[in-house]
Amino acid sequence: MAASFSSPLIRVLKQSLRAAADPAKAPGMQAYIKSKMPYLGVSTPVLRETIRPIFAAHVLESFEAWRGTILELWRKARYREEWYAAIELAGYKPYDEFRTQLALPVYEEMIVSGAWWDVVDAVATKQLGILLRKQPRAMAAILRKWAVSDNIWKRRSAIISQLNFKNQTDLKLLYDCIAPSMGSSEFFLRKGIGWALRQYARTDSAEVVRYVLAHESKLSPLTKREALKHCGVQSSKLR
Repeated sequence: MAASFSSPLIRVLKQSLRAAADPAKAPGMQAYIKSKMPYLGVSTPVLRETIRPIFAAHVLESFEAWRGTILELWRKARYREEWYAAIELAGYKPYDEFRTQLALPVYEEMIVSGAWWDVVDAVATKQLGILLRKQPRAMAAILRKWAVSDNIWKRRSAIISQLNFKNQTDLKLLYDCIAPSMGSSEFFLRKGIGWALRQYARTDSAEVVRYVLAHESKLSPLTKREALKHCGVQSSKLR
């Protein structure tokens, strides 16, 4: 980690977030996410409006500076909005050239240590998806390994990584990532499978119905309900 790269940006960012905070909103935000980490009370639109000019004014010239800044902000965060700011920096478009497989350890740390849906879903559906588009063969192999991980958040990340791919979805990869968790009793895996299938149903609902029928006995009722929301079929009336 290179603190000399990151300190000016982080100092200004933290000051600006505190200035934008609405303490009256903080308890409700924390309760909604069920977070042990406290909130400042900065809504997502206000957070983005606050931090984007700071990112623009403090340009990080190298991958090492970008990575070091993200990790310093992440690891030293006292408030959840500081985590959200780190996620925003990880996805800041001017640094697209830095988003290669070298950045995967950063995303993995966020997923494993964040260990909750608000963090995991933001990283998985955007940053992992970008890596998969850029390096499909290498990332597909990694995601298949994540899909059998003991860490449920890495499993969920593999399952939902193609959420925004539409007709470019690699169905074999999606199904390979779903299969190890299909019989799991873990809510976030059941929900994640249903979400991934539901999203793909917007592209090909017939394929999702076929898949659910083929695996009906293994999929949870929650997963089936989620998967079929846009298919015009109720899970209780599949047959």
